[in-house]
Amino acid sequence: MTIHSGSPALLPLKVIATGVALPPNCIASSALDSLLGKPAGYVEKRSGIVHRFHATDDASQAELAAAALHDALARHSLHAHSIDLLISASAISVQALPCTAAHILKVAGLAPGTPGFDINSSCVSFISALQVAAGLLNTGTYRRIAIVSADLASRGIDWEHEESSLIFGDGAACAIVERGDGASGILASLVETYPEGSELCEIRAGGTRRNPRAGMTASDFLFHMQGKQLFRQASALIESYLARLLAASGLTLAQIATVVPHQASHLSLEHMRKRLHVSNEVLVDIYPYHGNQVAASIPMALHAAVTQDRFNPGKPVMLIGTAAGLSLAGMVLLP
Repeated sequence: MTIHSGSPALLPLKVIATGVALPPNCIASSALDSLLGKPAGYVEKRSGIVHRFHATDDASQAELAAAALHDALARHSLHAHSIDLLISASAISVQALPCTAAHILKVAGLAPGTPGFDINSSCVSFISALQVAAGLLNTGTYRRIAIVSADLASRGIDWEHEESSLIFGDGAACAIVERGDGASGILASLVETYPEGSELCEIRAGGTRRNPRAGMTASDFLFHMQGKQLFRQASALIESYLARLLAASGLTLAQIATVVPHQASHLSLEHMRKRLHVSNEVLVDIYPYHGNQVAASIPMALHAAVTQDRFNPGKPVMLIGTAAGLSLAGMVLLP
């Protein structure tokens, strides 16, 4: 079904370009079988992943982000100096200070003085950044904004924790947005946070909580997840959350042409198919060949939708995901 614009609730926003970048190291699940001493086929069955990409230990997160930005620029013949704001929407920063956007700007080749800042809401950072970008574009503060999500999840893998260690991949994705002519935009956006689940998914170090003065251990720098509890909490919330998001958009799920979810795990995607009744034709599933790329996951899947001709004018698209916090975030876009 094609939805025609003109709703007074539509917040103008136009995605004019997308791009991606992946590390060169493709890690097959069969290789992890050997590395971890598991029988053939174990990791793929357990994780649902055929292969994912892992950066080397000396690879630069900022350079990977810049590569995704330049891929978006090149695919749509845009000049780097036409970008007047860079938003880094990553879950893990390059370092505590300065912000990751500054590191990306240092290598991205944008116009001197181009401003940048970070938005971090874990795996749903890209959705939050789109909300902020739309507001800034509609005030006239900026004309063309690049949103880049880049995460090196492999740096935080705890190989002693099988449940989480097998699902992560690295990558970067970019979306370049403008206000547009008002025919495209945001029909609804909704973010909810339930902090009673904050300890179910965390990296404890890197801030004021765990550091040399407050006390820390090496494991505080690694990713920790209580997967079963996290899945139960998210599953209990997601159906009513989806109903609220759709109600705000004025659409039914049947009117959504494409669903772009966070590629959290094969179980989460299967939950969307079965419990939320999202068909394979509607759902964008890149998980088997990328894994969970944290904040880069949603824009990476959005890029797949764009390149697969599943992001078209008049055809509503839903971005949706859960994140550490526990947060739920979603957006209904009219391309």
